Amino acid sequence: MPSVRTAPYGFWRSPITSDLIVAQSIGLSEVRLDGDAIWWLEGRPQEGGRSVLMRRAPDGSVAEISPPEANVRTRVHEYGGGAWTVADGTVYFSNDRPGAAGGPPDRRLYRQAPGKAPVPVTPAAEAGGGEWRFADGLVDPRRRLWIGVGEHHRPGQAHPDNMIVAVPLEGDGAGSIRILARGHDFFASPRLSPDGGRLAFLAWDHPNMPWVETTLFVAELAADGLPSRPPQALAGGSGESVFQPEWSPDGRWLVFVADRSGWWNLYRCDGRGGQAEAVLPMAAEFGQPQWVFGMSTYAFSGPGRLLCSYVEGGLGKLALVDLMTGGLTPIDLPYTDVSSVCANERMAVFRAGSPRDAAQIVRLDLATLQREVLKRSTEIGEDPALRGWFAEARPVEFPTAGGRTAHGLYYPPTSPDHAAPEGDVPPLVVKIHGGPTSAASSTLNLGIQYWTSRGIAVLDVNYGGSTGYGREYRDRLHLSWGVVDVQDAVAGAKYLASQGLADPARSVITGGSAGGYTALAALAFDSWFAGGASHFGVSDAAALARDTHKFESRYLDWLIGPYPEEAERYRERSPLYHADRLSKPVIFFQGDEDEVVPPNQTEAMVDALRAKGQPVGYVLFAGEQHGFRKAANIQRALDGELAFYAVEIFKTGLAF
Repeated sequence: MPSVRTAPYGFWRSPITSDLIVAQSIGLSEVRLDGDAIWWLEGRPQEGGRSVLMRRAPDGSVAEISPPEANVRTRVHEYGGGAWTVADGTVYFSNDRPGAAGGPPDRRLYRQAPGKAPVPVTPAAEAGGGEWRFADGLVDPRRRLWIGVGEHHRPGQAHPDNMIVAVPLEGDGAGSIRILARGHDFFASPRLSPDGGRLAFLAWDHPNMPWVETTLFVAELAADGLPSRPPQALAGGSGESVFQPEWSPDGRWLVFVADRSGWWNLYRCDGRGGQAEAVLPMAAEFGQPQWVFGMSTYAFSGPGRLLCSYVEGGLGKLALVDLMTGGLTPIDLPYTDVSSVCANERMAVFRAGSPRDAAQIVRLDLATLQREVLKRSTEIGEDPALRGWFAEARPVEFPTAGGRTAHGLYYPPTSPDHAAPEGDVPPLVVKIHGGPTSAASSTLNLGIQYWTSRGIAVLDVNYGGSTGYGREYRDRLHLSWGVVDVQDAVAGAKYLASQGLADPARSVITGGSAGGYTALAALAFDSWFAGGASHFGVSDAAALARDTHKFESRYLDWLIGPYPEEAERYRERSPLYHADRLSKPVIFFQGDEDEVVPPNQTEAMVDALRAKGQPVGYVLFAGEQHGFRKAANIQRALDGELAFYAVEIFKTGLAF
């Protein structure tokens, strides 16, 4: 047994290096069942962030289906998701392959039959002639149509048109695009009834985001697949958010998730205008914020039975639900984060993780409840030599402004080889998730273990506005972005300091996107943190309101207020205009192709801090969008942030 060495927090040497993390880690998402074949999507930083389709055959063999030149990704709503679907072994996918010789990017819809090369089923974009993007599709086998969300970008038009479209699956890519529903700013989740006669879908309009208000519609379809009359609204609207409609296998019920009770709970109706009934009222979240397409928290495992993932007390669970009685049967599994749920009568497949388990694709036999791990995002977590280095996530609840409480996940410094001197207190990294309507995940995150294994504590904050604690908690951020989130981040750090778990003189704050904004706002408007980092974060809220893409172009109406009517409030909340109050070291990481937070926002903040002689770092990554997908850039951002803190704040030396 190696001896335990005494060393101050932050000076511990760790085998969890950035090189190890990016060399072995992949992204796993969008699990699908096609008969007894299991499919999923892999995101590979080692291949420039390319996304590829994988198939596990009934005999257990696994094969990569996507050809080397394909990148299975869509940019509908810019964030994408739902880039592919499969039916009877044939895959239909959006290809985000770059254009040749500076031409327009591909982004066409393709059909790939088993053992054959992909064939385009939509026309190629013409230079200067506009572009179609596709997402969230399904296959209508009777009419031989792909039905999904279409987003049409026209030259000279500020924002694209969104609609539900149908694309004929035969032909050479010159097929016409048929419009099934339009007239709303956004659409999602088209679902075809088993008899092909009805199409359910979600729609919403500015200034709402899908977790604020959506409407569930059902359209009657004629023999040609076009609506025979205007769609009928069945649920949602008036401040209600509806999520993931699904038809029962026998077509009797249309099930959906809605938050009319204050929690995202399950409801059922007949899909023809009948009264919706609550299936299982409880203080738990069966829905998620629809930042991307293709999300799934439940699936039918028979005409009257659902397999559901839900969040209760901030942690994920899995259960079987009787659709008729509302009876809930918990399934005892070691996971605290479950998503991308799909099922048939024999088995379920989903993405899962826990504080000790990296994200993985899991197959569950519904008769025996025996599980099998099909793929892990990394094998590092299975290495016995490393598992002792992993910090356990500890849910914490702490007092915050207004006499309320907020939530987070605390990770203590952890090492089998090191111990801190008596009385030493660790540095603290406060992580702020994006969205801001999102949540800290309890799945093993090697990026967090990178810090804790070096003797640095981490607090992953679920500030007011986060998902997982009901509508009231989510609505705390209404008109209060840059206030409530900052208060909760500071309150969490102060709470840990009061418990002797963090050194207030060496506490930093970091976040990406909306989390980057909160980090910058906390540094500008509060003096608690000693420094921080912004990964593609917002520094000028008004610039975001003016310049960002359609999906989020009115989000700030809800978070801050309508622009330009509330221009002064935007200025008050924007760190850029208060750079004179920011006197702590900050490092910025930015992609040069980011259309959500353009580089000019970050560069304006960097210039303002440099002008006052403030310690500041700036790293611009070529070819990256909103979020980094390339292994070398992920590695550089992680090591660069640690190095910056070590030199400017922690004074620990470089413990890589």
